[in-house]
Amino acid sequence: MNYDVILIRYGELALKGRNRDQFEEALARSVKSVLRSFFKVKVRRNYGRMYVELHGEDAYEVMERLKRVFGISSFSPTIHVEPDLETIKTRALELIRQMDPQPRTFRVVTRRADKRYPTPSMEMNRIVGTHILRALPQIKVDVHEPEAIVNIEIRTEGTYISCETIPGPGGLPVGVSGKVLLLLSGGIDSPVAGWMMLKRGVTLEAIHFHSYPFTSERSLQKVRDLAHKLTKWGGTVRLHVVPFTEIQTAIREKCPEDYLITIMRRFMMRISERVAANTGAKALATGESLGQVASQTLESMDTINKVISIPLLRPLVAMDKIEITDISRKIDTYELSILPYEDCCTVFTPKNPVTRPKAYLAARFEEALDVEALVEAAVEGTVIEEITSKPREESNDLF
Repeated sequence: MNYDVILIRYGELALKGRNRDQFEEALARSVKSVLRSFFKVKVRRNYGRMYVELHGEDAYEVMERLKRVFGISSFSPTIHVEPDLETIKTRALELIRQMDPQPRTFRVVTRRADKRYPTPSMEMNRIVGTHILRALPQIKVDVHEPEAIVNIEIRTEGTYISCETIPGPGGLPVGVSGKVLLLLSGGIDSPVAGWMMLKRGVTLEAIHFHSYPFTSERSLQKVRDLAHKLTKWGGTVRLHVVPFTEIQTAIREKCPEDYLITIMRRFMMRISERVAANTGAKALATGESLGQVASQTLESMDTINKVISIPLLRPLVAMDKIEITDISRKIDTYELSILPYEDCCTVFTPKNPVTRPKAYLAARFEEALDVEALVEAAVEGTVIEEITSKPREESNDLF
């Protein structure tokens, strides 16, 4: 079947009241952004719906890219027809006939947004359903669990028929919720946290702490590749690479070993807050999950949080490792995340890290360090890289 238009639906956006137009414009920008470099299509919107006019492009290739656009609840490849009854009956039958495999049961669902159209929805369902039954005696009607649904949308801007409804990723269009700075390590969790923040409509930037030569160039390339995976969902990601060797060395030399991770994380938060301020981010985000490791107990989170005043978002906080891993596979970051290139958090992990650190003790131990000078030097030495969605070589060929 040569489809004419992909009809895009968005559920959560419909609840945004007076801001709805702003949200729909953001979604239209996202759709155009993921399609314009690959297809000669036209994107237009009308109240409650968005349309991608295909102009001969392959509908399924276009829809593969739409699956990565947050804000879309579902979409359908459709044929655009004249709104007369005979045409609707004929084209609906064509769609059913071309389905492979042929469905054994079906139903017709009509949405008559244009109330001026003379035939009511229920009557349209009966007329079109009867036409299909007479032409295809082997098929039956099942209004509860049909194998195929013939969707007819009668709107002021056109009449559209489809037999497929494909789920979108949901959420909100990227950019409508402000900017967030993600602490991006090379592990499984933080890319998933970034993806979940993108789903809530943020513009994402990332910060990574690199401890060369304790961590290799390959570990940094792995992080770049993970950031590149996220660009497929949210566009360009600015990656802030922070030199962290001097800070980690100083902590290891002057602070108790069991507080090494706690103090290291407190430094990461201080630096991230400064970088966020410089880049306009309104919050930080991490891949922490409550109780998963020693630095992710409530006491640890509290002690680490005390050094910053910016909001810290933890979208994975109530998820277990299986749930997080499932998402990482879905968004294609898992295989990269398990590559054996250590980051700064794993290289200096003590044998017995404190699980219930005290904020006053962490502050006392930090008195042995010139905290402000170390933070300032790290911020000054930060290098910004623009990670785009253009194809790149990934680090999984570096074994």
